[in-house]
Amino acid sequence: MTVETVTPKRRFRGRPRGRDLPPVALASLRQLLGDERKDADLRRRDLLIEHLHAIQDAHGHLSLVNLRALAAYMNLPMAAVYETATFYAHFDVVHDDQTPPPETTIRVCDSLSCQLAGAATLEAELKAGVDPARVRVVRAPCMGRCETAPVVEVGHHHVLFATREGVESVVDTGHFHPEAILWQRLGDYREAGGYRLLADCRAGKVTVEALMQSLETANLRGLGGAGFPTFKKWHFVRQEPGPRYCAINADEGEPGTFKDRYYLERSPHRFLEGALVSAWAVEAEALYIYLRDEYPGLHRVLHEAIDELEAAGLVPPGYIVLRRGAGAYICGEESAMIESLEGKPGKPRHRPPFVAQKGLFDRPTLVNNVETVYWIPLIWEKGADWFAGHGRHGRKGLRSFSVSGRVRRPGVHLAPAGITLNELIEEYCGGMAEGHRLAGYLPGGASGGILPASKADIPLDFDTLQEAGCFIGSAAVIVLSDRDDLRAVATNLLAFFADESCGQCTPCRVGTEKMLTLLERDEWRVDELERLSQVMMDASICGLGQAAPNPVLGLLRDFRGELSGQNVIVKG
Repeated sequence: MTVETVTPKRRFRGRPRGRDLPPVALASLRQLLGDERKDADLRRRDLLIEHLHAIQDAHGHLSLVNLRALAAYMNLPMAAVYETATFYAHFDVVHDDQTPPPETTIRVCDSLSCQLAGAATLEAELKAGVDPARVRVVRAPCMGRCETAPVVEVGHHHVLFATREGVESVVDTGHFHPEAILWQRLGDYREAGGYRLLADCRAGKVTVEALMQSLETANLRGLGGAGFPTFKKWHFVRQEPGPRYCAINADEGEPGTFKDRYYLERSPHRFLEGALVSAWAVEAEALYIYLRDEYPGLHRVLHEAIDELEAAGLVPPGYIVLRRGAGAYICGEESAMIESLEGKPGKPRHRPPFVAQKGLFDRPTLVNNVETVYWIPLIWEKGADWFAGHGRHGRKGLRSFSVSGRVRRPGVHLAPAGITLNELIEEYCGGMAEGHRLAGYLPGGASGGILPASKADIPLDFDTLQEAGCFIGSAAVIVLSDRDDLRAVATNLLAFFADESCGQCTPCRVGTEKMLTLLERDEWRVDELERLSQVMMDASICGLGQAAPNPVLGLLRDFRGELSGQNVIVKG
């Protein structure tokens, strides 16, 4: 008897797994972004965040249909597109069963400077006065305009010294575009001697070695917060084999910091010349500028300034690449910024290798701050001794202090390095605001710690504040008075860190949330707070988690009497 073996037929799916992509969605995306079938560069992974911005700007949100279309367009996994879109605060991802946000969004800055100026009350007033079906009111972290607190953003338009009436007027008029900026054009800058240094560098009249020596003599250090000597950073990158890149971090998200915006709004070409000289010094293949999305007006200014350079033949088309951030404080950390430039979630990398060895596209990369490169043409023009000749109390150089809080004249104040807070307030800020008496200050933004009025005579510079448990960072000085609630100050700062943690490492992700919970209690237990702080400082991957406890430790060290007077019980 013959037994016939029947082989079961394999069943094949007639279509890929997952949801169908409507052809119209991909066609619509091609109309917005261009046809990737004709230009393969449009599929580059590093363009993902730029494409997400284009969709968000066009539709006011990111639907899952558009994200699926973008995944097909770029030939990326949907998971990678979704992970990136949901990482950044400025992208509104809307699921299929969700309602898109209202057409108009009002963002109320809730940074410490704006909180001191009444932002919480303003937010409540705005929420009570709008139709939530037409307008949504949300909180947002520091917008880099602390000298004009409180600040509100309607669409892309910033309302300074905001009031309910002023914001509602903007909503009624529908003027949601960025405010106009008057800036120094290329012709005016060149008439004043601009781009002479760049020309001399390219012509061989100025050598890299001579310029590095000048920067060393001037004692120019990284002015984004770390304070690493600029000439040394150039040296380390130049030691690595090419190709190399140069990236400028213009994502100044540290609460209280706005100096980079100040300089970019006034003289973008001086910044660009310094950046181009830096790129020349390391023989960079391209110069990338990572600009925070909270500066939409500057995005337009820099685009126009770069267009001027290309039209004048000073740079090849495409050599300078301008990229938008998307609302992530963590991208102020250099390796997180590199990840974001590559179109990924901005999560800090483990080091080594350092970005000087393996940075953008896995190539050696020079990363500098805006203000750092801004000074390079001036230092060469006026001499290193001119820059180093400023300073007080044994320090050298100039510092741009972003001052906000309880002073008469907040703003960017260019002052000698090593100036004390008392001197800064009296000589540059017009004294304390009326009715306020100095109680304390943050010398370096949210992460720089907090000091009492009794320590307002410490020189403000790199390496001078560590003994007091603080650091100057980006020189964002927030001044507090005897009328300010210290618990509210602490919870504001920790809420910021908890919200901005990238979530990559447990000590920071869990630690910031736990510390915020402990601070919201009526009783602060010193042993718990100090133990948690030590774990965060020892085990966090990057500076966010390591520095987040600083303001709390400062309050425990120097403000116990004041806390007790404000009904905070400190035990231990």
